Amino acid sequence: MIIRLLATGATLALLAACSPATEAPATGSTETAEASAADLAPAFTLVDAEGVERSLADFRGRTVVLEWTNEGCPYVQKHYSSGNMQALQREATGDGVVWLTIISSAPGTQGFVEGDAAREWQARNEAAATHLLLDPEGTVGRLYDARTTPDMRIIDPEGRLVYVGGIDDRPTNKVEDIEGATNHVTMALADMEAGRPVATPFATPYGCSIKYADEQEGA
Repeated sequence: MIIRLLATGATLALLAACSPATEAPATGSTETAEASAADLAPAFTLVDAEGVERSLADFRGRTVVLEWTNEGCPYVQKHYSSGNMQALQREATGDGVVWLTIISSAPGTQGFVEGDAAREWQARNEAAATHLLLDPEGTVGRLYDARTTPDMRIIDPEGRLVYVGGIDDRPTNKVEDIEGATNHVTMALADMEAGRPVATPFATPYGCSIKYADEQEGA
């Protein structure tokens, strides 16, 4: 697996901003149209399910959604078995958004896939993301301080991180709770399309812990 990272001095600030907390992180500024170093999402390159390197820089000038996933997680299953995640992916990509699904599960842990298994994962789930990116060393997951599956990030066309956190406001693994939930990703994308500041730039993520190589597997 080839993983290359290019991080600026703003990385530490971003990591602090991404940590689950009661306060919103320092995402895209609502007071200035200029991106500051502290707002910029760290650059990265990962190999996708087809074996092709994909860099965040490839999508500069476009809105990018990052979605961390793990097929074995019941919270992920809630959104995939219902078709909710795929519908979000199709709607977003239909509007020109780049959707990057990332698997940061380490080899031998729940959710890890590579090669043919990664492509089978896409087909089996009818995933509609732009690319499925493989992060078995967990480098990009840690860079963005991703904690759970699902865990979401939105990056604006200027490269600023404007949303961090959970997919919605119903932290359960029950499919029936999708109806009536406020989907933070949908709302943030709607704000961006309308030229408004993202009203909710942070929401506490929920789900299963990401299965990083050197961390104990948890629920």
